[in-house]
Amino acid sequence: MVLGCAVCHAAALAPDEDWLLFQKLYVGAEGRIIDTGNAGISHSEGQGIGLLLAVHNKDRRAFDGIWRWTQASLQVRDDKLLAWKWVPEGSAGRVTDKNNATDGDLFVAWALYRAARLWGDAGHLKSAREITRDIRAKLVGQSPYGSYLLPAAQGFVKQEIVTVNLSYWVFPALQEIKSFDPAPEWEGLINGGLSLLRSARFGRWQLPPDWLQLAAKPEPAHDFKARFGHDAVRIPLYLIWAKLGTEPYLKPYNDFWGYFVGARFVPAWSALTDDSVDSYNASTGIQAIVALTRAQISTATKKTQLRLPKLAADQDYYSANLLLLTKMAAQEINLK
Repeated sequence: MVLGCAVCHAAALAPDEDWLLFQKLYVGAEGRIIDTGNAGISHSEGQGIGLLLAVHNKDRRAFDGIWRWTQASLQVRDDKLLAWKWVPEGSAGRVTDKNNATDGDLFVAWALYRAARLWGDAGHLKSAREITRDIRAKLVGQSPYGSYLLPAAQGFVKQEIVTVNLSYWVFPALQEIKSFDPAPEWEGLINGGLSLLRSARFGRWQLPPDWLQLAAKPEPAHDFKARFGHDAVRIPLYLIWAKLGTEPYLKPYNDFWGYFVGARFVPAWSALTDDSVDSYNASTGIQAIVALTRAQISTATKKTQLRLPKLAADQDYYSANLLLLTKMAAQEINLK
């Protein structure tokens, strides 16, 4: 296979102020991504996003350090999936839950593929394929709505009821993964995710929940709060990034956030049972996704210009991730 990637070789910003500050705030010297808003733990999603941002910034030193730590500390299962949670303890630390988190696995595999194409490293491509092989084998199922993606290998199928998280469908990752792992599961997952997004609409604004159960019909999962919140807020980002962000798919989010245009704040979540909303302003990262969604919908009329802030030192870890991923997506799809 010839290594060379139009996406990765496209004009990307050299390591900029945001990336340098992100490393200073959240990346330990050993390559561990530190969730400063969650007792300093590390998790596979954070490692995957760190790897993706390092490739985007063409920062091989950072990438190599993050991947070394990820392999040594999280790739400790009997398969090639990653344990999702690592907790610092004393002078060391340990994995406290070997269950995987599927979005983390997708981010890591996606980043490894891009690294292989950018730097001509066949070893990274091999590692990416090993992860995607095990995702296909252990985390993909079928429902009347098409293929679904389990959030983890254990804990999300109970008494034949499947629980999924629609924000785990990282659509741009799925699109690129099928190019190096040409199996039918990936296109099936893309179509199944879009099918669920057409069906899983609840409340005044017809929004999807963070957690969805697939029984006789899709409905908010009973084991979680019935909320459009900090998970589902990522869905429009991934749709737009994958160039699947057409108006019918983005309308629920635009309607919800558009309702608060001119208000004192934009709520971070809405309860799907009674349409109540958070009383606090959404984070900078969430507001970046709001701006991206509005800019995408208004592209045809050129009414909205996308302006995103720089990363600030007082920004929490999750918000920083959302902000930098939104900037990355906007650059890759040439949304100005």
